Amino acid sequence: MKKLISSLIVLFLLISCKNEISKNDDSIQREPNSFAIIIHGGAGGVTRENHSKEQQKAYSEKLQEALNAGYLVLEKGGISLDAVQAAIMIMEDSPLFNAGKGAVYNSEGNQEMDASIMDGSNLNCGAVAGVNHIKNPILAARIVMDSTSHVLLSGKGAEILMKKNGLVMVDSSYFFTEKRFNQLRKMQGKEQTLLDHTSYIENENLIDDHKFGTVGAVAIDKKGNIAAGTSTGGMTNKKYGRIGDSPIIGSGTYANNLTCGISATGTGEYFMKTVAAHEVSNLIQYKKMSPKEALHEVLFNQIGALGGEGGMILLDKHGNVYWDFNSKGMFRGYKKSNGENLVEMFEINSEN
Repeated sequence: MKKLISSLIVLFLLISCKNEISKNDDSIQREPNSFAIIIHGGAGGVTRENHSKEQQKAYSEKLQEALNAGYLVLEKGGISLDAVQAAIMIMEDSPLFNAGKGAVYNSEGNQEMDASIMDGSNLNCGAVAGVNHIKNPILAARIVMDSTSHVLLSGKGAEILMKKNGLVMVDSSYFFTEKRFNQLRKMQGKEQTLLDHTSYIENENLIDDHKFGTVGAVAIDKKGNIAAGTSTGGMTNKKYGRIGDSPIIGSGTYANNLTCGISATGTGEYFMKTVAAHEVSNLIQYKKMSPKEALHEVLFNQIGALGGEGGMILLDKHGNVYWDFNSKGMFRGYKKSNGENLVEMFEINSEN
């Protein structure tokens, strides 16, 4: 009888151990040759009340265009880095977002743009910060990654290298919009900045005055390689030379095939203080948290506790998409090879 009881106890322990291992099992494989892309266009005071039907349609269509551009690269067998780059370029070329063409003005009346990109297969990455005349900063970040031994270049040095590499350079007039410049004039002389997702005039309804943001993309290609990228113009009336989290690898952008790819948007200083994107990856890898749990922990218990706001998009190594934000809303969307396609802007939805 004692032997039987002992055998049952051993069997129970073995089953329990097996179940625990299965719960944290990393051997689950994604569908062969599957691929996906997820994007964001900024988080913050994104509410239905502050957007007309025309504005909602404009943002939705541009987000879908960005998704389609990245998806097409993946569908044709292209790599995730190229897909991320393609999606972000669509948003950089649109005045709707605070990146590239829609970049906001700093306290000196100029644009200073930041961008970064990362390859999850080998942790290679590149970034630029404080550039003024590069039409598509995400392309500059890619050149830093592919053509130099550095990770981050800034200002004139970055622009000199980009000219040598044949990137399209533009005059500052390319970034000018009268209404955005007037918004800066209202804030100059005040010791405050304006996040890209916040309107200076409460309940302001004009799309040109209400650019929501920093843009980002994460993709996984048919080979299972993950890439992530982020691009921004920063904050209206920011101090000359201020750099946020978007070009900081591990804060605003991170990709690792062992875990996930992430792009962030929000109050950059808090994402830097918490090394937010890398923290999420670490919680998944070492604490065995689910992506949903890890995003919530960082956004609400770390960034939110410090007074910061924003959101993050995440694509895990199995091709599953996630997002979360502690602000009122976030422009976001995803498209997968299984036919799923979604664009959302307002209501909080921490996981698809």
